[in-house]
Amino acid sequence: MHMMMGSDPSKVAGAKLNRRTARRVLSFAGAYRRAIVVFVAVIVVESVLALVPIWVIQRLIDVAIPEGDRSLLHVLAGVALAAALATAVLSFVERYYSSRIGEGLIFDLRVKLFDHVSAMPIGFFTRTQTGALMSRMNNDVIGAQRAVTSTLGAVVSNVIVLATTLVYMIVLEWRITILALILLPIFIVPAKRVGRRLSAITREGFDLNAAMNTQMTERFNVSGALLVKLFGQGARESAAFSDRAGRVRDIGVKSAMYSRTFMIALALVGSIGTVLVYWIGGQLVISGAITLGSLVAMAALVVRLYDPLTQLSNARVDIMTALVSFDRVFEVLDLQNPIVEKPGAVELVDPRGAIDVDHVTFRYSSGAELSLRSLEVGASGLADDGPGAEVLHDVSARIDPGQLVALVGPSGAGKTTLSSLIPRLYDVADGAVRIDGHDVRDLTLDSLRAAIGVVSQDPHLFHDSIAENLRYARPDATDAELVAACRAAQIHDLIMGLPDGYDTVVGERGHRLSGGERQRLAIARMLVKDPAIVVLDEATSHLDSENEALVQRALAAALTGRTAIVIAHRLSTITGADQILVLDAGRIVERGHHDDLIAAGGLYAELYRTLVRSDVGDLEATGPSA
Repeated sequence: MHMMMGSDPSKVAGAKLNRRTARRVLSFAGAYRRAIVVFVAVIVVESVLALVPIWVIQRLIDVAIPEGDRSLLHVLAGVALAAALATAVLSFVERYYSSRIGEGLIFDLRVKLFDHVSAMPIGFFTRTQTGALMSRMNNDVIGAQRAVTSTLGAVVSNVIVLATTLVYMIVLEWRITILALILLPIFIVPAKRVGRRLSAITREGFDLNAAMNTQMTERFNVSGALLVKLFGQGARESAAFSDRAGRVRDIGVKSAMYSRTFMIALALVGSIGTVLVYWIGGQLVISGAITLGSLVAMAALVVRLYDPLTQLSNARVDIMTALVSFDRVFEVLDLQNPIVEKPGAVELVDPRGAIDVDHVTFRYSSGAELSLRSLEVGASGLADDGPGAEVLHDVSARIDPGQLVALVGPSGAGKTTLSSLIPRLYDVADGAVRIDGHDVRDLTLDSLRAAIGVVSQDPHLFHDSIAENLRYARPDATDAELVAACRAAQIHDLIMGLPDGYDTVVGERGHRLSGGERQRLAIARMLVKDPAIVVLDEATSHLDSENEALVQRALAAALTGRTAIVIAHRLSTITGADQILVLDAGRIVERGHHDDLIAAGGLYAELYRTLVRSDVGDLEATGPSA
């Protein structure tokens, strides 16, 4: 589909109604076909009933009053009352079905968008600004919701009202009807121009709102707020936010004035049309060509004709701006996910934990493959950075079930990248990663990731209780299992010392806990999951020597029978590994046991001499670590 990118009004000023987008919106309505049929039928009946009072007035003026027919007067009054009551009931029915259809469509769209974004690879989230994504998923979906629930019903209703009114007018007096229709182009031409201009204004406003959301999301979390305060940048942040908010304000004023000027012009045209009907129709009454009742009825019908025309013209403006919301939502839905299950993917059943890295080469994907420039930097956008350079080069390794393997090397060597290929957070560019003989690309993602537990250097905790954060690993875990995991991670006593124990809310990202406490809680969460493969990425980096020794002993017992991959700069934590893989610049340059690598005098020995001297005393006191 043709997407309108960026916030430059010149890019959308000449845009026309995107029929493909409109058809795509309507495609979501297939599940509500019956409700739509009932909805349209109700509107048709309402439109016909709305003509009854006009017919009653005509008959009253032309027949009942001149002839003094009281029985006809009673009948006409009864008909008008019955029509009013029926209209009232149908109004409730119409509103029920319009909201059911509109809210149902938006529910489907919102869930599909959430599921699609949730399934995107981790590279998408590393490039995407959270505030821009939240704006896309909230503001744009709400804008689409308003279009469906309000604009759609208004358009259908006004089209039917317009059709029934025209039929009645032609039957009643065709000459005045033609006169009224001469003014139609005055409604249509301005609507197109104003619609295009408002579409551009709306898109610019959406981009600015996304930029504001991004700023608030990044600055209002604990880390962002702390950074702003420590660097004394409060005034700068306030000025930047004020500038964006001011531009949104100006756009709002401009949009309001465009809309009001347009509506005033249409109302004026409608008034001119009504005056012409009275002027020419009055002359026809004087000459005896039509009755007075017909003139009064025609005047009322002209109002019914111009009113839906005015609303339809305004509805076109609403639709043009609403399609901007749909375009932006579809833009996200159309973003391809490179990490998907193959047709016929198999389950990883009873995993043993054997890992085979077979001549793996890896490079990070380009921005165009992973993200949208409008989601990366809000309103300004960035040029695509092209495919990344190779991060891993022809890497091979064999890890047997139950082995403890350490990945060692300087920063940027590719240790975390290599470990991320195992749960398929990224896909290899060449070669393969296999678990128990299965290429990870041939396995279902759920079964693959259920077999792997990861504790990262900066573990994330949700703004929820300790117990719920632990159960995120396994929702059916019992209280006893939570306690056992926390005891193993040396965190149980600390939890019980908190006022609410396991019901204590940890705060956003767990900031109510220290770094070491968050890591031990993350280790406990991994133990609750009970995976066959464990990846520890600097999992003890925030622990002091005493706590590190306790957790290392706990991990030594907990990792028994599991395959473990440990990434650490503090080499004292992995000297007892079954196998050490030394990476440098994306290649495995050494492999073997600690003593052998020390004797070889290569990179590992150099890292050991420079980074571990201060830990030798702790190492001798605690013994080899798992």
